[in-house]
Amino acid sequence: MLRRRFLKGVLALCAGMSLLYAAESKAPVVVLETNVGKIELKLFPKAAPLAVENFVTHVKNGYYNGLIFHRVIKGFMIQGGDPTGTGRGGESIWHKEFKNEYAPNLTFDQPFLLAMANHGPNTNGSQFFITVAPTPWLNGGYTIFGKVIKGQDVVQKIDNVTTGPGDRPMFDQKIIKAYLK
Repeated sequence: MLRRRFLKGVLALCAGMSLLYAAESKAPVVVLETNVGKIELKLFPKAAPLAVENFVTHVKNGYYNGLIFHRVIKGFMIQGGDPTGTGRGGESIWHKEFKNEYAPNLTFDQPFLLAMANHGPNTNGSQFFITVAPTPWLNGGYTIFGKVIKGQDVVQKIDNVTTGPGDRPMFDQKIIKAYLK
């Protein structure tokens, strides 16, 4: 009897773990095809459903195609998603800013995290950034909604470009096409 309960418990645990793995493995993956290579981004829909919905919808609509990484701060992050290329443009799919989303288990404790760029609390639109180092001072101020799973070398290439005033790359670092994998 005890053995049967134990086996049922183990089977239930395995089933739960496989469901968790299946849910995790079905997380959307977006590819940013840039003029220096491809970056693959695994998104976190459970942690940041609004940011993921916004990003994926923009990707499906071709919003990011042809845009540049308009701001690069070496050793910190690369930023894109602004159709004006100035850092002042872009909007969400809802045509208004949306709130920050936080998950306690997601912090800026590692490089290659994907987050929403903003100009203050709850001012997310279309701009995003990818970190190139741990950036713990950003915790609590920005929505982390994914991570780079392939193409870290491409992120580093963009991070190493020469920049001018406003941290703008001297030569365009362009997203040729963004698409779901």
